[in-house]
Amino acid sequence: MNSKLYKLIFMILGIFTLGYMIYKLGLAEIVSDIEKTGFWFFPIIGSWLLIYILNAMAFRQIIQEPALPHSNLPFLTVLRLTVTGYAINYITPFVALGGEPYRIMELKKTLGIHKATSSVLLYGMMHVFSHIIFWLLSIFLILAVVPLDNTLLAGCIIAFFIGLGITFWFLSIYKKGFTVSTFKMLQKVPFIKHKATKFLEEKSESLHEVDDQIRILYAERKSRFLKSLLYEILARVITCAEIYFTAIAIGLNMSIMEALIISSASSLFANIIFFFPMQLGVREGGLALALRSVGLPAEAGIFIGIIMRIREIVWIMIGFIWIRLARQKGVDSKLQ
Repeated sequence: MNSKLYKLIFMILGIFTLGYMIYKLGLAEIVSDIEKTGFWFFPIIGSWLLIYILNAMAFRQIIQEPALPHSNLPFLTVLRLTVTGYAINYITPFVALGGEPYRIMELKKTLGIHKATSSVLLYGMMHVFSHIIFWLLSIFLILAVVPLDNTLLAGCIIAFFIGLGITFWFLSIYKKGFTVSTFKMLQKVPFIKHKATKFLEEKSESLHEVDDQIRILYAERKSRFLKSLLYEILARVITCAEIYFTAIAIGLNMSIMEALIISSASSLFANIIFFFPMQLGVREGGLALALRSVGLPAEAGIFIGIIMRIREIVWIMIGFIWIRLARQKGVDSKLQ
């Protein structure tokens, strides 16, 4: 797809989704809720700037290679691609993946298509992998802080072993790659096996190169792999800040530990059901369940969920303004 047409489509989609979210929440309700949070609204928005900075630091660790001087992109460029990519993901229906093609299109101008594709793919894997590690760590926090009955205890144990299994699966992917093996598996699937075979034959060299980049990051660039993972986990931890700040704003007696548990549990629930733009109707349920699990009123989850949506709207607007400014300055046609 032509890059200009792609950007136009997502710009239109972004404006439509943004307008729909504002309409659903109600402009008066948004203003009222911002007023209720008062001063704390600014730390809520600001906490996500820190999160995006950590995300960009993780992304930059993956992009940079000492042997490729042109991969040493300015941090502001990587931060722009991080914020704008997530802004597109927020408004993309079905699995929120629109930001990845956008990042690849922007990076390929400097890095080439193979390096751009592998960098974006590796960062996406790292982002998901950090979620899994964060959820595993949260289980220990839940066991230490939350009073559990037998059912919840069994659920934590099952979740831990499932998470552990996924962790080992990710590590095997980092050791062996997965693009070639995935298309070989698709060759056995009815209705798509012929297309998968044709694609594998045509793009075999490119797919092997992407797999090589995956293996190299884990095997030969281990320090960058670990730094990227650490930055992403820290970003996940800081996501609890908006829940904590919102709780303070409405006079809810919540500790930092409880905010971490609520952030982890609601995030897990929202990512299990990921087929809707901005997880419409899902997040509030996850927040309510998480609040109830730590002995806090479930109804507070509705207000916290609304504030989180308002925060998303703000950062979607920032992301699309940044895309527009970048185009006006010619940054989109040439990465600095």
